[in-house]
Amino acid sequence: MEVKPFKAFRFNEAVVGDVGSCISPPYDVISPVQQQQLYKKSKYNIVRIIKGKTTPSDNESNNQYTRAADYLNDWIKKGVLKQDPAEALYAYIQDFRVADTAFQRLSFIALAKLEEFGESVRPHEETLDEPKIDRLNLKRATVAKFGLVFMLYEDEQKIADKIIERITNQKHLIDALDELNVRHRLFAITAKDDIDAIEKMMLDKKCIIADGHHRYETALNYYEETAYPPAAYQIIAFVNTCHEGLIILATHRLVGNLENFHFKKLIADLKENFEITEYPFDSPRNKPNAKQKMLVQMKAEQTLDKNAFGIYAGKNAFYVAVLKDKKAMDLIAPNMSTAWRSLDVSVLHKLVLEKLLGIGEKHLESGKKLEYIKDTGNAIDGSITTIDAGQRQAAFFMNPVKMQQLKMVTAAGEKMPQKSTYFYPKIYTGLIINKL
Repeated sequence: MEVKPFKAFRFNEAVVGDVGSCISPPYDVISPVQQQQLYKKSKYNIVRIIKGKTTPSDNESNNQYTRAADYLNDWIKKGVLKQDPAEALYAYIQDFRVADTAFQRLSFIALAKLEEFGESVRPHEETLDEPKIDRLNLKRATVAKFGLVFMLYEDEQKIADKIIERITNQKHLIDALDELNVRHRLFAITAKDDIDAIEKMMLDKKCIIADGHHRYETALNYYEETAYPPAAYQIIAFVNTCHEGLIILATHRLVGNLENFHFKKLIADLKENFEITEYPFDSPRNKPNAKQKMLVQMKAEQTLDKNAFGIYAGKNAFYVAVLKDKKAMDLIAPNMSTAWRSLDVSVLHKLVLEKLLGIGEKHLESGKKLEYIKDTGNAIDGSITTIDAGQRQAAFFMNPVKMQQLKMVTAAGEKMPQKSTYFYPKIYTGLIINKL
């Protein structure tokens, strides 16, 4: 893959004060509540551009996209955003904790030559049309790229990682702590030898998109639409799959708004293809113990290379469903690879959500019957509370996808079901901007 340095626009500390107050999570994970919080955090927060508020009076000449362009141009004019004087690659370091373990993820940010999906660039998840239309409208209005695509590559020699570790002795460009206590640091890689080494290392790399599928596809569409030479490159944060700080968490599922849903019938129907283990509890005091037994069995089954997921729908019990025979997936998804059929999320979507609950592709698009819950903080307990409050009908708890599974599915030229992976933490937006 061809990568190269560039002169990024960045928030000017002399004008904005705390640069950390100006950056944000990627647009697609910002809730309305968090959007408001980011608006209050700084009058220069990037949320105003990447996920601006809408109003009832919006029209073709005045809407969130035209306002985003106005913010961008005004901020550049006033020096809020300032372009770096020299071309650079950028080292991006995130320090974080999962449970009681500390991790550090290293990445480098570069302009990468866009390529159609194939041998060199492989997607791993399905995308939806609506977010791509939204991102394309923003790009048309601003003629700029804000959100980073998170890309995986493999380098056992760890050439870029060693360079990143070395330059942490330099003065940082950004050092910020987010609301999840993730530390974000940015450094400039300007030495010609370092840039040359990374460019050379990347030339023969086959890459997998970890996060930002909609952003990458939108970049392809925008370049095809405009044929504008600078648009042939996308800002990408590259992470080495050999790096110990690359963490994949699970994404759980909540189902709701299902007509004629009967949990006892679901459990009975599941027994055709699954071994069902029940963990009952007779009081709130015993409930955490039953939940823990479910989680322990789920992880044990994954270690044995079995497909398993947890289930909760109230009713004073947790359940674990374990696929009896992998041939059931051969029958229901004969055109997919063995690697795809072996995914827990594939098993859940094909044999349960689609076959038993009638939640097909059109329902995934609307989001009315299926909600995705990322496994951070108290996600599992929060999901249980949601079920107990009657806001959803059932929760399906998942094990995380393994890196080897991701490699095998993408090598087969296939995509996983939507929201199969959750690479933690998220790559933030606003660290650097590429004005075309």
